[in-house]
Amino acid sequence: MQNKKIWLSSPHMGSNEFKFVKEAFDTNWIAPLGPNVDGFEKDIVEFTKTGYAAALSSGTSALHLALILLGVGHDDEVICQSFTFSASANPIVYQGATPIFVDSENETWNMCPVQLRIAIEDRLKKGKKPKAILPVHLYGMPAKMDEIIKVANEFQIPIIEDAAEALGSSINQKQCGTFGEIGVLSFNGNKIITTSGGGAMISSTEAHVSKARFLATQARDNAPHYQHSHIGYNYRMSNICAGIGRGQMEVLPARIQKRRENHAFYQNELAELKGVSFLLEPNGFFSNRWLSCILVDPSKTNGITREDIRISLEKLNIECRPLWKPMHMQPIFENSPFYGNKVAEKLFENGLCLPSGSNLETQELNAVVNAIKACFA
Repeated sequence: MQNKKIWLSSPHMGSNEFKFVKEAFDTNWIAPLGPNVDGFEKDIVEFTKTGYAAALSSGTSALHLALILLGVGHDDEVICQSFTFSASANPIVYQGATPIFVDSENETWNMCPVQLRIAIEDRLKKGKKPKAILPVHLYGMPAKMDEIIKVANEFQIPIIEDAAEALGSSINQKQCGTFGEIGVLSFNGNKIITTSGGGAMISSTEAHVSKARFLATQARDNAPHYQHSHIGYNYRMSNICAGIGRGQMEVLPARIQKRRENHAFYQNELAELKGVSFLLEPNGFFSNRWLSCILVDPSKTNGITREDIRISLEKLNIECRPLWKPMHMQPIFENSPFYGNKVAEKLFENGLCLPSGSNLETQELNAVVNAIKACFA
């Protein structure tokens, strides 16, 4: 008999969401836009302490609109973190631009400020000034934004901050997504809170968010008939999905706390295993611990690899996965420029994401830990 599935990061629904969804049904606000969308945007603004928010159909759509707002177009270049999910890089190509991939550093696993500078200086020598810099806060761990911002300001290049995995994460109590000119959030089904599918753009610049809302609703001009002076997109969030989001926002602090407890549990229970390490929070950094991840060093584990552990857990119906495969190693981006020292490649080779959902029960966490320890027995 197969064990009950233990998921990597499944949606965690409660009763809060139903009241907002029911209200949408009762008032027949089923189409995109509506009171829940307005309320959800207000909730996001209040939580992140930023100026403005636009609720959208996905984090990817938010990234796409951010690039458009910053004037990225055909033959431009955008510097992008290589160690990330493809959704960070794909919108660059949507615009006919070229992603310039930059390696990670070991302390946060995110964009390396040193390699960022090297990349910018080299692109300038080649006659191409990047139009934007796109760092990512992976697995909820904030990137080194102070150092990245310093480089960006020196070369006067705007930052689009991919905080898709980092809602609730912060540096010195400043929320991730609010450091750059534009921030992006995701509410996909596996994120720390979900709207089934969905995302948001946040910014302290009202004009950015206002233009994003316009473009996201098919860029319809202010006229009694359907008139369009710009190419638009169907990127707005529905009133029903936003209702789910409003209920989820009410329990966001609890969801973050539970994910952090999961991480602390793993860190404590696996501390005895030589060659297994965790990503630690630098001073002043606060991670929502969206996913708990380990690095497995075969030189210290008598040859046990990340893949050995992954396969063993998979046989027990425990979902886990390798860390992101860097974009510069992906077939679709193999010809894109890359600047780095193989940090991301090593992380991908040795890293594993463990079940991290806020709805995991104690016996499920124990099952994961026991399965990993069995690999070392």
